[in-house]
Amino acid sequence: MRPELIDIVLVNTSHPGNIGAVARAMKNMGLSRLTLVAPRQFPHDMATSRATHAVDLLEAARVVPDIDSAIGEAQFVVGTSARGRRIPWPVQDPRRCAARMGAASDAGQRVAVLFGREDRGLSNDELNRCNLHLHIPSDEAYTSLNLAMAVQIVCYELRMLAVGDALPAAETAEWDTPFSTQVNMERFYAHLEATLGAIGFLNPAAPRQLMPRLRRLFGRVRLDEMELNILRGILTATDEQVERAGGPVFGEPRTGSEP
Repeated sequence: MRPELIDIVLVNTSHPGNIGAVARAMKNMGLSRLTLVAPRQFPHDMATSRATHAVDLLEAARVVPDIDSAIGEAQFVVGTSARGRRIPWPVQDPRRCAARMGAASDAGQRVAVLFGREDRGLSNDELNRCNLHLHIPSDEAYTSLNLAMAVQIVCYELRMLAVGDALPAAETAEWDTPFSTQVNMERFYAHLEATLGAIGFLNPAAPRQLMPRLRRLFGRVRLDEMELNILRGILTATDEQVERAGGPVFGEPRTGSEP
């Protein structure tokens, strides 16, 4: 994806705060080209306030009088729409639509993404100017989205095109310590079982399902070597306390502690 070829176009925005919020959403996701079609109030202090650290996008925004001026140089135009149309039009969700926009920008094409008025969206004439319609599948019980929210969703999907392949696929890809080996885990389980018996929590004569459940617990978590060493240290300290006390720390072995 080439973000420098993608324009976010706001048509007749009525509230200046929404313009600032859109600028912030864009900058969060690495987009910088903002075009404003006949905004009702701009520049405005409220836009600047809502933009936070994206004021540079407001300062560089194109302000044009009509839709022709906004999309005249675009080669692929996408219009956001929340309603169906009498004549079927090519329409896709944000993720698939972002892929189309990314491919167009990769091919060197100028892309424009149109967002309509807060109260009624884009007109039929404006939607007719688009190559593709983008529909955000919000819940049918409440389909209305704030303008900045809608822009954020689209910009996020575009952002994922740019960085998705660089993100770690595994949740533990950047783990700082190797995961424990099965040999070390078996030593831990033997130590754990002995200590639980020494403190009276596990009755060797009636162990029931305590150790299998603990194995399932630690197996689900997947301990790394540092975590395993911490637990082994706790068990060792417990063993020393039991030895100094001369018997179970917590009294007689419990026979009903595990279901």
